[in-house]
Amino acid sequence: MVGANVGKAHRDERIALVVLATCSAIFVLAIALILIYLAWSGTKLFFADHVSLFTFLFGSDWDGLAGKFGAAPFIVGSLVATGFAILVGGPLGVAIGVFFSELAPPRVAAAFKPAIEVLVGIPSVVYGWLGLTLLVPLIGRIFHSGGDGLLAAGIVLSIMILPTVISLSEDALKVVPTALREGSAALGATRWETISRVLIPSASSGLAVAVILGIARAIGETLAVQLVLGNAAVIPSSLLKPAAALTSEIVMDMGDAPDGSPFQHALFSMAFLLLLIAMALIVLIRIALRRRA
Repeated sequence: MVGANVGKAHRDERIALVVLATCSAIFVLAIALILIYLAWSGTKLFFADHVSLFTFLFGSDWDGLAGKFGAAPFIVGSLVATGFAILVGGPLGVAIGVFFSELAPPRVAAAFKPAIEVLVGIPSVVYGWLGLTLLVPLIGRIFHSGGDGLLAAGIVLSIMILPTVISLSEDALKVVPTALREGSAALGATRWETISRVLIPSASSGLAVAVILGIARAIGETLAVQLVLGNAAVIPSSLLKPAAALTSEIVMDMGDAPDGSPFQHALFSMAFLLLLIAMALIVLIRIALRRRA
């Protein structure tokens, strides 16, 4: 009887292992196919249409119907808006996560956590619409400008990534063993010293995941950015100037690009470049964390 139970347990374990391995293989295959398709379609602009890679990356003239494919304004707009969101929303989200996990009274944390989780599910178009109707006029009055531009886009993206960073940061800190907190307190460390020198380094991998997912949402955002960025295909001279991003330009031009044309290939190139930028940012953050560790 015992042998039969053990055999059944081993059989169930093998079945579960096969199912999990199959699901993982399907996921990896799907990601690989996406990468291959984007790479294949995105490089046609350079190999089939003979457009210079230098012109595409550093040129500032964009007119798909006229055969001008300088994507530098969109690259700069995406990088600046995403960088602003990371520098503002990342540390702020981690700090709020630390507060809810370590400093806030349990009732306060229990009341605010569901509200933060609800904010994660708000559609991006709602953030963009609120930014267009409230933030853009406010920036215009304060700085005596049009209001739309990189500053508005960066603030909207910072707010959008906050719920994700806060929730994941709080979860990462809560799984740190209680023994580390008690050991730090036993050595005479203050609460702030325990948080800054023990808890945050111990939870650094989880905090990195929180920031990385925030980056992924920021750099891939389309509708919210499109509503507040101004959509001007020029390299902006300041945060208050209208600009354009890779995502917003792809959305606006995809309906005008004929199938198989250099214009469509250029849009695929922009999508592939956007993917490479996101991957590069994630890799750089992981390298920085490993060096710090």
